[in-house]
Amino acid sequence: MQLAEFKGKPTVVNLWATWCPPCVREMPVLQKAQADHPGVNFVFVNQGESADKVAAWLVARKLSLRNVLLDGQGQIGAAFKQRALPTTLFFNAKGQLVSMRVGELSAATLTERLQAVGP
Repeated sequence: MQLAEFKGKPTVVNLWATWCPPCVREMPVLQKAQADHPGVNFVFVNQGESADKVAAWLVARKLSLRNVLLDGQGQIGAAFKQRALPTTLFFNAKGQLVSMRVGELSAATLTERLQAVGP
């Protein structure tokens, strides 16, 4: 699966890792948003960890997320010149980057950014 496959709907791409405390804190907010906004693609791109580690971490925290991808080499972060975690990228339905948030997302900030990418 590649990010280009999500074009056609607004898309939120979250770069995260299991060892990142702000990433851990924002996951429930992102999980709720994924459930509440079916017209938006939410993509969770783990940075540098194994599939087994990510799967076990999600199960342990009772997180049910769709579109969990692995970026073992950090290529997506590098492509957007981002090394800080978490980083969340907001794309409109045309696949254009319209907003970026470096750092933990609150529910209010996420709602604001979702309005910017459209339904």
